[in-house]
Amino acid sequence: MAITSANQLELLQTAEAVAREKMIDPGLVVEAMEESLARAAKSRYGSEMDIRVSIDRKTGRATFTRVRTVVEDEELENYQAEMTVETAKQYLDDPKVGDTFVEEVPPVEMGRIAAQSAKQVILQKVREAERDRQYEEFKDRAGTIINGIVKREEYGNVIVDIGRGEGILRRNEKIGRESYRNGDRIRCYIKDVRRETRGPQIFLSRTAPEFMAELFKMEVPEIYDGIIEIKAVARDPGSRAKIAVISYDGSIDPVGACVGMRGSRVQAVVNELQGEKIDIIPWNEDMPTFLVNALQPAEVSKVVLDEDAERIEVVVPDEQLSLAIGRRGQNVRLASQLTGLDIDIMTEEEESARRQKEFEERTQLFMDTLDLDEFFAQLLVAEGFTNLEEVAYVEIDELLVIDGVDEATAAELQTRAREHLEAEAQKALDNARALGADDSLIEFEGLTPQMVEVLAKDGVKTLEDFATCADWELAGGWTTEGGERVKDDGLLEPFDMSLEEAQHLVMTARVLLGWVDPTELEEEADEADGAEDPETAESA
Repeated sequence: MAITSANQLELLQTAEAVAREKMIDPGLVVEAMEESLARAAKSRYGSEMDIRVSIDRKTGRATFTRVRTVVEDEELENYQAEMTVETAKQYLDDPKVGDTFVEEVPPVEMGRIAAQSAKQVILQKVREAERDRQYEEFKDRAGTIINGIVKREEYGNVIVDIGRGEGILRRNEKIGRESYRNGDRIRCYIKDVRRETRGPQIFLSRTAPEFMAELFKMEVPEIYDGIIEIKAVARDPGSRAKIAVISYDGSIDPVGACVGMRGSRVQAVVNELQGEKIDIIPWNEDMPTFLVNALQPAEVSKVVLDEDAERIEVVVPDEQLSLAIGRRGQNVRLASQLTGLDIDIMTEEEESARRQKEFEERTQLFMDTLDLDEFFAQLLVAEGFTNLEEVAYVEIDELLVIDGVDEATAAELQTRAREHLEAEAQKALDNARALGADDSLIEFEGLTPQMVEVLAKDGVKTLEDFATCADWELAGGWTTEGGERVKDDGLLEPFDMSLEEAQHLVMTARVLLGWVDPTELEEEADEADGAEDPETAESA
């Protein structure tokens, strides 16, 4: 088939028809046709030639041209697509390197094989354009809800028709009890959109916490308008969920607004989630208060928060323990997800037993180290003293408030405590030296003899060794492995050293060794202060 013998407008009509069907730009289809015709022409004239085809967008006339580029003599490699300056003088006036000579060549006769090859090129280009169009359309819709129709199920995964594309709802993103048939309408959350070689992959979810948040945004106008904000969502898909909300308008109750008249709003969400029970909880910046709300319907007697470890201890009445934990630990697990804290739940009886044990241990400590009788040691513990350092260095007035303690007795207590601490320090220092601890580490300000002893036992024996330590190696910390928080024990953690203190000591050691310029540290500190207080920076 010769291009010249065909209706020239047929190319444009075909391009427009394909573009309409695939919903892409007709210009992309025409470009694909030009490339396919050029490839067919190369097979006729020679693959080394630079043959180009241009289709007139108005008339549909296809023009075949051969392009040759002017190059340096030593760079001439392809005689069919390149020529030297000397050769170019036959065709161009004053040719220069980089100039091109374009001449029209006769259209080619397209045989069956060439036509099939051209068709494949066009189809490939159209598929690429269609994939690009799908990706561009859906990439900005990630994080939103979309309605679709179930097309089929493959190995437990549901393929969903979402209009101009297909989405995949994996088996682990389905709510447990759900099953679908072809033609069923389904509402999903667009979790991710990825560009892949086989085309854009649109991953859907019905178990994501964000799906519930978006459903509430659709049902509660106050959330859509920003008057109420969803601060956190925790779900056990298909079973139970907790959602924390806060109102920025004092006249609007966030919980009541989400529940709706006679529960109409929350019931609409529950129905969509196959009967998933939803606890709506008021958000509170005070974490212990928020946790008490999150553990509803259980009652909480006491909350102890450890912010550094991101853990929280909750004491509940004995009869409330099973309610607080929930079936298979569901209630406490959801509360933990909602607050982002690890939660330890104990009964009042268990907490009382623990407090009694701590009381006995501290009493025994004072009896052994200060040579006191049990009654006097108990008085110290009852007054709030927990260790020898507190007794040794506290203001003497705080000891005088204890019944039966006068100034002489208080002075004697402090003397005994200090003597014991000094003896322990000397013993630790001797042990550290025996282990090979260097004077540079022993004399480093900020480390006690007991700390140096512990470091030496672990192989940290010089100031250089200490300067190579990470702050978390000294103070300890938490890491997440497999979705669970794991404790990292620090060498100096038993001495209540914080990460900030450890970092300061390590940086001080590096400065003393000349590894770090102190002026750079000051500049970084100033920059950090400026970043933390933008208003001050602006006013300055």
